[in-house]
Amino acid sequence: MGIHPGEVAAQRRTGVTKPLGSARARAEIPEVAQEFLRRQRMLVIGTAGHDGTTRAGLLTGAPGFIEPLGPATLAVHAAPPFDLGEEIGTLAIEPWSRRRMRVNGRVRREAGRLVIESDQAIANCPKYIQAREIAAVVPGAARRTAEGTHLTEGQQSWVAAADTFFIATRADGQGADVSHRGGPPGFVQVLGPRRLRWADYTGNFMFLTLGNLELEPAAGLLFVDWEHGHTLRVGGRATVDWEGERRTIDFAVEEVAETTGDSPLRWRFLEPSPFNPG
Repeated sequence: MGIHPGEVAAQRRTGVTKPLGSARARAEIPEVAQEFLRRQRMLVIGTAGHDGTTRAGLLTGAPGFIEPLGPATLAVHAAPPFDLGEEIGTLAIEPWSRRRMRVNGRVRREAGRLVIESDQAIANCPKYIQAREIAAVVPGAARRTAEGTHLTEGQQSWVAAADTFFIATRADGQGADVSHRGGPPGFVQVLGPRRLRWADYTGNFMFLTLGNLELEPAAGLLFVDWEHGHTLRVGGRATVDWEGERRTIDFAVEEVAETTGDSPLRWRFLEPSPFNPG
């Protein structure tokens, strides 16, 4: 992919002049990264479905469910929780080691699996990742999804207590992406059943997420109940406020989907990120 105009605009707003955007990313997935992917049990995905709605979701499986098929091709042996478009962003994250990497590209269904042709393979820094380890695997739980257009009181409490979420974005001609956001509990402010706000902490200055939002405000959020395996997907539109000492993102909620039993993984909290603001 070429220069991302949204990323360039975001970098200029913050005084970044070096070419740090996704245009420098290669499609090839290095062998060490392929080994990292093979041992993962969790993959976060982001896409805009054929209905145009941008969503983030969670896929899980035994080690090996993410299978490198070549230097720039992955197979994922899991069924997505929603309709996928032709573009996908993926994020493999290992909370106990605070390692993570993205593979963004094009996706197709083939023989009961997802096949992803990489356009961008990007290793990310460990900032704001809360350390967790898998305490148990509880397969076989029945999935039940409740949908709505606003956050219930219980869901508002869930979001207000979260120390982690994931955000999916997409822009025409630039593809889809999904990224991690972390901070101390309460870093996501709940301003009502249909409005959220969070501070955007300093990262690697690539601005993949904010670059997409410069061009297309639609976004999908994913919150995980780490202890019980439930997930909360929140779709809507994000507006970046670049004024003031710290940029913030306001999020207007348009759709909500809470799924119980979405993941068999049960996680134990170890320690907060040392990068979390005090």
